[in-house]
Formats: sequence, structure tokens, C-alpha cells
Amino acid sequence: MSYFPRWRVGTGAVIMPNERLPGAGSVPMGIQHLLAMSGSTIVAPILMGFDPNVAVFFSGIGTLLFFILTAGRVPSYLGSSFAFIAVVLAVLGQEGATIAHALGGIIACGALYALIGLVVMAVGYGWVEKLMPPVVTGTIGIAIGLNLAPVAVDQLNAFGSPTPSHLTVALLTVLCMAMVSCYGHSRTRRLSVLLALIFGYALVLVLGNVLGLMPAIDFSNVAAAAWFGLPHFQTPEFHWSAITLIAPVAIVLVAENLGHIKALGAITGQDMDRYIGRGFLADGLATMVAGSGGGTGVTTYAENIGVMAMTKVYSTLVFVIAAFVAILLGLSPKFGALLQTIPAPVLAGLSVAVFGLIASAMARIWIENRVDFSDPRNLFTAGIALIFGAGDFTLHLGDFALGGIGTSTLAALLLYQLLGIGRKA
Repeated sequence: MSYFPRWRVGTGAVIMPNERLPGAGSVPMGIQHLLAMSGSTIVAPILMGFDPNVAVFFSGIGTLLFFILTAGRVPSYLGSSFAFIAVVLAVLGQEGATIAHALGGIIACGALYALIGLVVMAVGYGWVEKLMPPVVTGTIGIAIGLNLAPVAVDQLNAFGSPTPSHLTVALLTVLCMAMVSCYGHSRTRRLSVLLALIFGYALVLVLGNVLGLMPAIDFSNVAAAAWFGLPHFQTPEFHWSAITLIAPVAIVLVAENLGHIKALGAITGQDMDRYIGRGFLADGLATMVAGSGGGTGVTTYAENIGVMAMTKVYSTLVFVIAAFVAILLGLSPKFGALLQTIPAPVLAGLSVAVFGLIASAMARIWIENRVDFSDPRNLFTAGIALIFGAGDFTLHLGDFALGGIGTSTLAALLLYQLLGIGRKA
């Protein structure tokens, strides 16, 4: 059996991971997956203060790395992870901290994630489910979303100087995303972030550039930018204050990737559990590679799983095409300059919607796994960890500081295990 599949031409209504579409059919499907991931992968780095061009470039590199390490048998796209937003912003809020400090923390997170992958490859993933059951992973994810609430509100208030036009555009952007998600066709729902961004951008063009009712969008940098060139890579710096804040995100990524690979197994009818360890390792290494050059931490995307479920095309070759197109876009400074023109009120609206969805989407973990909150063990684990995360409780031990996400993660992990000692299953 060869390392990679032979990808025979699929002729049925369902194209399996080891098949390919006839002729050049994989190209438009790859572009569709690129569009599905683009909204989140572009918005996440902008909200964190990263260069979105670099993030898009490394999303392509990370996807190819994932493809190679999983032997081309797990159809997935790796894009910017929203789980990093809270901790990165917390790092950047520290005195003297820069993007370089956050990049060091992202690399450390990727290293921890990759290490977990190696352990899973050696002994299996059963211990992951015991250490991080749904009540723990759901709680940590919700805490990350709640931790971002003050950031979203500050952006909505324009950092203390809100104007009617700013609030109007921001709130209409939120409404657009909600309307598309609720009433749009199944294909457009997958692009709700991107469509809301385009709607808000067009609104500012009309109100600002045409009517002069708010600050106009300045396209001078776009006109001056070259069509092709290397992204603006950045060098990481390693500081314990950043590492301790960002590294715990690996736990959320583990839970996320585990769920995605199991979901892929369910919709394809193929057992992919044997690739879980490889998936963790690939995702961790891709995060390290991205962090080493100025990119955000990455994760497998539910948006792309949704596209596969809708089209019934699971061919892994489609993601190779999507990855190469992303790399080409990342090599276009003009594309990057265009992304930098996204207006502040549009970003504020996206922050409110996206940060809220992080919390509410993670709550689905509790619901889908029927977490029993009549059990005090689950109730105290979730309640205490959520307060630590939402209130951004920082634990100081000498020069060592563990921020709100870190204390929330630690509390959830320890409390669940401690409160289970001596209890019957």
C-alpha cells in the first residue's frame, strides 16, 4: 500500500478522499474551499493586529503540511484559529509587548500541540477524552469567547469616541452576518463572515467615499503596492509571560481537531481515527511554522467540512489546489494592501459577531454531548473556570503570571479530576 492514495477518477455522486474529480473539476472546487475559509482566515489576523497576507500565505503552507503528514487521506484546510484571539490580545496589552512576543507564544502552543500528537500516535487518544471530556473543553472554549467581550465592546464604542456612523455600520454588519446565517442558501451560509465583511465595506464606500458622511476608505496604498512580492515576515521572540498565556490554547485545538476528524469519518463513512495523532502533529507543526514567520496559529476548519457535506466531494486533492491558490494570494502585496483598507466599524461589527459565536459555538459541545449539569462536578468545573476566564483572573507567582485563559484552563482541568476522586462513575 503506497503512502499516498492513487486518486482514481470518481464517477459516482460521492467523491471519496482517495478519488478525484474528472478533468479540471477540482480547480473550482478548490476555489470554493478557499472562499469558505477566507472570511475567518482574513478577519482573525486583522482582529489580532497581524498581517492578513502572511496569515493567508501560511494557511496554504499549513494545509500542504497537513496533507503530507496525514498521507493525503484526511480532507482538511488549515486556517487562522479564533481560539488565539483572546490570548494574543492579552499579550499585546502587556507593557512593552509586541507581535514578536505573541509569535513566540504561538510557537510554544504549536510545540505543545505537536507533542500531544506524538503521544497520541504512540498510545492512542483515549487519555485525551478522559483528561478533557466535553464539560472541560466546552468550558475552556466558552471562557475564551467571554474573555473577548471587553475587546468587542471597546471596538464597538470606537475606544471611547463612538460616532453615529461608526455604530450604524458596525451594527448593520452584525445584522448582515446574522441574516445570511439564518436565511441564506446553504452555500452562502458558509460564507457569512466574508459576505458581512463585503456588505460593511460597501456600506462605508457609499457613506464615506460617495456621500462624505463618515471617513472615506483610502486606496492610495493599494495603488502603490506591487502585484507580486514576498509577504512581510516577522521574527518571533520568546517570553514566559506570552508563552504561559498562549500555550494553553493547545487544549482547545486538540478538542477542535479531534471533533473535526471524527466528523469527517462520520460523513465519509471511513474510519479516520488512526490519523488523529498525525492530525494533531501536523496542526501543531503548521502552527509553529506560521508563528516562525509572522502568521497566526492554525486549525482545521468546520466551514470546509460544511462545504464537503454539502457537495459530497471529499477528495483531498481539492485542498492541495486551495492551498496553492492561498500561497499565491499571500505573495501579492496588492491583495494584502486591499485587506488593510477594511474600515474600523466593519471590524468592530465582525468582532461582536465572531467573538460571540466563539462562546456560543463552544456551548454546542455541552449540548451535543449531553453534559449533565445536575452533577455538581460538572457544575463547579464549568462555573469556576468561566468566572476566571470572563473576569480575566491573573495568577501571579513571583515573576510568573498566568492570565485569564490560562487560569480558566488550569481550573477546568484540575477541578474536574479532583472532584471525581472517589466518586462512582
